[in-house]
Amino acid sequence: MTRRPAPAALLPSILLAALALPAGAAEPRRLAMPDMPLHDPYIVADKASGTYYLYTSNVPLVSGECGIGIMAYTSRDLKSWMPPKVVFRLPEGSWANGGAWAPEVHAWRGKYYLFTTLHNEAATIATPSASGWPAYRRGTVMAAADRPEGPFTVANGGEPMAPADRMTLDGTLYVDRAGKPSYVYAHEWIQAGDGTIEALPLTQDLKPAGPPKLLFKASGAPWSNGQRPVAPDGTPAKTNVYVTDGPQLYPSKDGSLLMLWSSYDRNGYVQSVARSASGELAGPWEQLEPIVRRDSGHGMLFDTFDGKRMLVVHRPFKNARGKLYEVRDAGGRLEILNQRVDLDGDHVMAPSPPERDHCKPTQ
Repeated sequence: MTRRPAPAALLPSILLAALALPAGAAEPRRLAMPDMPLHDPYIVADKASGTYYLYTSNVPLVSGECGIGIMAYTSRDLKSWMPPKVVFRLPEGSWANGGAWAPEVHAWRGKYYLFTTLHNEAATIATPSASGWPAYRRGTVMAAADRPEGPFTVANGGEPMAPADRMTLDGTLYVDRAGKPSYVYAHEWIQAGDGTIEALPLTQDLKPAGPPKLLFKASGAPWSNGQRPVAPDGTPAKTNVYVTDGPQLYPSKDGSLLMLWSSYDRNGYVQSVARSASGELAGPWEQLEPIVRRDSGHGMLFDTFDGKRMLVVHRPFKNARGKLYEVRDAGGRLEILNQRVDLDGDHVMAPSPPERDHCKPTQ
């Protein structure tokens, strides 16, 4: 149950070669999705510019820019992608020193808001953890920009949206039928043991407006598989733990409210869906069967410029790539129509990768 590995350490040399410029090239080599290292993908279809933005954690060997942050690939057709540019950087003096996971970008009241999860393993939390492992500061921060390409600047002093004494991640924005925004996130299994999905009411300025409310626990899914992971120092968890990852809300055509979220079944990481038949964020929530398995998950829905509804997930969990599926709203559930392998494109690899990571000093 390893959490997101450092992506730069996992890049195969053939991938790095794909990003190199051939001699005499006038512009960067375009990429196909199998070329692109990404975890927790999030796609914004910006109709104003006719551009798809795919956000993921910064990989310096790919973006060419050092540091912790978020980068974005861009495309006009979901098949041919431009190399990524960094749109958010961890500001100096931040409480965090790692992460930049699970980026999401939402348009709200004339601006674009980036949500991303940061952490600091040295900043421990005094609250006892159910897993028996030390809990430390982890939380989703918000940053704002005038355009989807950024640059994004942290809001709320760079502090997490959820209470700082909770180890949280993968925050998303949801606006209900009455126009009231809420912040929905996962309470990390390291601290909670049985990971949860919780919701925090927000003001129109996207500031907390009340205490968090529990929506459901990971163990409530009949297919969920509890595990007893072992920490890097060899310490096993005190009890079976259950993972909650990547919530995203979607109002279904039958009036119910669906939530994408990910966890583990007996065979690995899965993309699943929960349903609130009332159509309200408060639920009650019913757990449906996973819609994509095969070590896949942390997905999100978006609509293409030609009106197709798409799901993007990462697979596999380590050394992840994006996978696209066309889906249908079947009324209270999502139906996978097909995997869009036609969008994987053609990739011609350049002959040689960079010799070293320019962000690391020479020995």
